[in-house]
Amino acid sequence: MRMEFFIISMLNGLSYGLLLFMLSSGLTLIFSMMGVLNFAHASFYMLGAYFGYTLGGVIGFWPALVLAPLLVGALGAVFERISLRKVHPFGQVPELLVTFGLSYVVLELVQLVWGRTAVEFQPPELLRGSAFTLVNHATEGMRLVWGAAPAEWCTSTDAAVRVICSPFPATRAFMMVIALLMLFSLWLMLTRTRIGLVIQAALTHPDMAEALGHNVPRVYMLVFGAGTGLAGLAGVIGGSTFVTEPAMAATVGSVIFVVVVVGGMGSLSGAFLASLLIGVIQTFAVAIDYSFLVLARDMGWQLSAQTQNNSFAKLTVSQVAPILPYLFLVLILIFRPKGLLGTREG
Repeated sequence: MRMEFFIISMLNGLSYGLLLFMLSSGLTLIFSMMGVLNFAHASFYMLGAYFGYTLGGVIGFWPALVLAPLLVGALGAVFERISLRKVHPFGQVPELLVTFGLSYVVLELVQLVWGRTAVEFQPPELLRGSAFTLVNHATEGMRLVWGAAPAEWCTSTDAAVRVICSPFPATRAFMMVIALLMLFSLWLMLTRTRIGLVIQAALTHPDMAEALGHNVPRVYMLVFGAGTGLAGLAGVIGGSTFVTEPAMAATVGSVIFVVVVVGGMGSLSGAFLASLLIGVIQTFAVAIDYSFLVLARDMGWQLSAQTQNNSFAKLTVSQVAPILPYLFLVLILIFRPKGLLGTREG
């Protein structure tokens, strides 16, 4: 495996994992606080992308990056106030059903307003190039160049000397920075501020918190709005980095629930660890275009003729990459049901 391939694939995996964390952190915050598994969480991610696209065309990308998550968070708070709060006393099944129904309502509204095809949500000019480029020269070794490497650095006058340039997109680097800043901000808020103290008190002792004069239902509403706002922030960044389309919610919706369960229900640090693991594993799997048959031969395994002709053995690692997170989920549920860093079973 070439070194530049390993480094770029690792960074791509980490950036994808950090995007998953931006999504799962809001879902984890809502679940740990309210005990609600929000099935419409990926729909708020999609709304963030479309709001960012629309606002970006009017006021520019950078103001939209701030305003779109605030709008999504406000919508989430309104939904909690007028709908979710009314079904909360009846248990988790009605909560799941009402959020599940909301996801379909949001999908239909998005298709009515913005259409069924992808929209062209371009990142700003500052993020359209490369953050850096790895230049691997066969004789001079590997070096890092900030931005795009000059064309002459990526070619060689000697046909026997191989030069490989591997750029890393600035959008992915920006995604990683925002996700890490968000992680630090959440940790700071929950552990070092009075707001975090009130949130944790309302989580563990809601009656006592209410007796001390805190409006616990309002705290729940603000937490739900903050969680959906984080999904909206991920939507603006993810939509401009990848693609903004009506199917984007379904693409990541199931994966973020895998992240939450694998990391441990309600564990923010577990969601962070699980996001990185799943992002790196899936990215490397997509990049590896070897069949299981070739891998087995390279490892020295002796396979029968019947096995070699089996269609499953001819599948490549990249073809099974989409199901790897769910296989990981099954293994976690078998051997550690409470998750990697969870504190409770199930």
